[in-house]
Amino acid sequence: MGIKGLSKPAWTKIVITVAVAAAAVAGTMWWSNKTDRVAGNAMPEVVDYNFHIRPIFSDRCFKCHGPDANHRKANLRLDTEEGLFAALKDAPDQHVIVPGDPENSELYRRLVESDTAQVMPPPDANLAVSEFEVKLIKKWIAQGAKYQKHWAFVKPQSKEVPDPDPDWTINEIDKFVLTKMNEQGLEPNQPADKARLLKRVSMDLTGLPPTLQQQESFLSDESPDAYEKAVDQLLMSKHYGERMAVPWLDAARYADSHGYQDDGLRTMWPWRDWVIHAFNENYPFDKFALWQLAGDLLPNPNKEMILATGFNRNHKITQEGGVIDEEYRIEYVTDRTNTFGKAFLALTFECAKCHDHKYDPISQKEYFSTFAFFNQINEKGLLGDIQLASLADRPNIRITRDDIEGILSFINKKQEDEVSVMVMRDSAVVRPTYVLTRGVYDAHGEEVTFDVPKAIYPFDVKVYEKNRLGLAKWLISKDNPLTARVFVNRIWQEFFGRGIVKTSGDFGMQGELPTHPELLDWLAVDFMNHGWDVKRLVKQIVMTNTYRQSAEISKDKLAADPDNIYLSRAPRLRLSSELVRDLVLASSGLLVPEIGGPSVKTYQPKGIWEAATSGRGVLARYNQDHNDDLYRRGMYNFFKRTVPPPNMLMFDASSRDQCEVKRMRTNTPLQALVMMNDPTVLEASRVLAERLMLESSGPQEKISKAFQLIICRKATDKERTVLEKFYAEEKTRFEKDAAAAKAFIKVGEFRHEQVNDVAALAATMQIVHTIYNMDEAITK
Repeated sequence: MGIKGLSKPAWTKIVITVAVAAAAVAGTMWWSNKTDRVAGNAMPEVVDYNFHIRPIFSDRCFKCHGPDANHRKANLRLDTEEGLFAALKDAPDQHVIVPGDPENSELYRRLVESDTAQVMPPPDANLAVSEFEVKLIKKWIAQGAKYQKHWAFVKPQSKEVPDPDPDWTINEIDKFVLTKMNEQGLEPNQPADKARLLKRVSMDLTGLPPTLQQQESFLSDESPDAYEKAVDQLLMSKHYGERMAVPWLDAARYADSHGYQDDGLRTMWPWRDWVIHAFNENYPFDKFALWQLAGDLLPNPNKEMILATGFNRNHKITQEGGVIDEEYRIEYVTDRTNTFGKAFLALTFECAKCHDHKYDPISQKEYFSTFAFFNQINEKGLLGDIQLASLADRPNIRITRDDIEGILSFINKKQEDEVSVMVMRDSAVVRPTYVLTRGVYDAHGEEVTFDVPKAIYPFDVKVYEKNRLGLAKWLISKDNPLTARVFVNRIWQEFFGRGIVKTSGDFGMQGELPTHPELLDWLAVDFMNHGWDVKRLVKQIVMTNTYRQSAEISKDKLAADPDNIYLSRAPRLRLSSELVRDLVLASSGLLVPEIGGPSVKTYQPKGIWEAATSGRGVLARYNQDHNDDLYRRGMYNFFKRTVPPPNMLMFDASSRDQCEVKRMRTNTPLQALVMMNDPTVLEASRVLAERLMLESSGPQEKISKAFQLIICRKATDKERTVLEKFYAEEKTRFEKDAAAAKAFIKVGEFRHEQVNDVAALAATMQIVHTIYNMDEAITK
């Protein structure tokens, strides 16, 4: 025995996996995610309000002297220009800040006050301002205390593109990135080798590994535009839309069940198919957003426009008897409002439901004015009887066979019966909306009309309709400072692991500052000026030398920029949960590449659903699917909110309870155990091994082919030596223990090929399984 509880073969596999992984990443270093470094204590020559001062005020002052009027102390407001330079209430000849004169500025005097009864922040607040931060504030005041509106609320302007080393830069993105790198004393890495680059861009654009044919074609193409040709082919793939849809499903909180305790079945998968279709057809983002928010309100809307509004109905819905209908209806409108704020504007609207926002300029009244746009749908708080599995509560649309042969030709509807999908439809009469005291559903306060937080961008009722269509038009206006910035930041996050603004769901006062503000603005303006073209934006990013760098890291770079903020190397990131599954299925040949359709139930440990449900309805028991449905892509896994697919949750999938725009990244032993024991991984190992065994090649060739299929590059001599030695040992062991060999290959429902040498097959399966368990297998 090796580790307690592990047999020698199992322990050997762990050792071999580590050995191969070590050989694969020789000369590189791995580190866990860390929070951003605190800025060095180098006093800037010019102190900037947005980048140096506002973050201090937001962290230490806004709680008591910010936007929330109900909790504001001493009637002092520090989040506005007027408040910062106001006269003191009890001493009109004194001011909070006197530009150019810190000693006569009450704010500075309170920061350096020795009397604990007078010093700010007060000691019991545990919000001390550091000595360095006090010096920053003093210098800012001495330099004139120039105030700036919060950067995210200022309309982006196209910045002058810098012109660093023309030999390295390919496009404007590279020029901004290299300039920032040079400012930090960093230099870019060498380009990634072609094999690793192809896997990276293939996983990023389609979510699938390159086939052997694609690999050989790219590696043998020496033309200057070989990479661009590969990128164009990937962008044209039908799987591009699937890959791009996954993060949007997180933001839209898509699931196949209603949520709450009974968690009954719903049919929203036609909306998911539309999202895939929209990305494949390269719908401009302004159209993509407009249709989802208000497609039903467009002139003469067709069924596709109406189906798109299913975005607004992806929220949880209760089926619990005895609930208060109005209470839950208010919850649904709240969810739509909060999702609108986070998904499109990257603002924490939810903080203003019960009181004025404590950090951002969103009052409770403005929250409910936005709420009013989503409060007009005639829906119930309680969905129909679960024993009937009411799949689509009203309002809904019915999708027929004629529909999918016409306007909805992308819907993968297999059954002959009509399919109902929840959508939006406003009532004929405007429902009044009230500020709800402390957010309580029946505590009606002041009545409000349709509006938005004015600090973002005013809602002009002479320009915009007073309904969701007007709200959508306001959102996609080029004068809106947030929409384009937020979306290009999310796209950037998909390729580099973090956005230019790390807090991609919070562009407010408590969010992090952009690392490359000029680049973010340039991208946003360029995106809008080119028709909100998503594929163009994606190609711009992946064509850069910034993206094409190797992921190798030196000790100097690790010390200077441990989180790779300045992009002097490619990030090294584990694949998302869906893509882990996709890589395993695709590389083994198991993947069924069908696009769209109803979600599928794959292998899952017994009893999980049954232990977590009320025992009522069609989803009370887990009925696994079979045949092709077992081998669909990860994004088609049936997503039950109360019991999401456990193997996906292990790899940080969203729970889909609410809008999420950035997944966590964790490293836990459970992830390794999933890769070693998950039935899909074991079945894929068996199927690929059987297919290799049917080929007229020796063990060395079989090992090399398996390695290239999974890792997407040729194995090094050292890697081959380790694997070949392990194969020989395992073949000998299985020859001595035929029962163990037969038991090992008896996994999965996919048909077995007739292989006479069972010991060789089992040993080959061990090798394939070991390669799947290499760190590099599920890392880009």
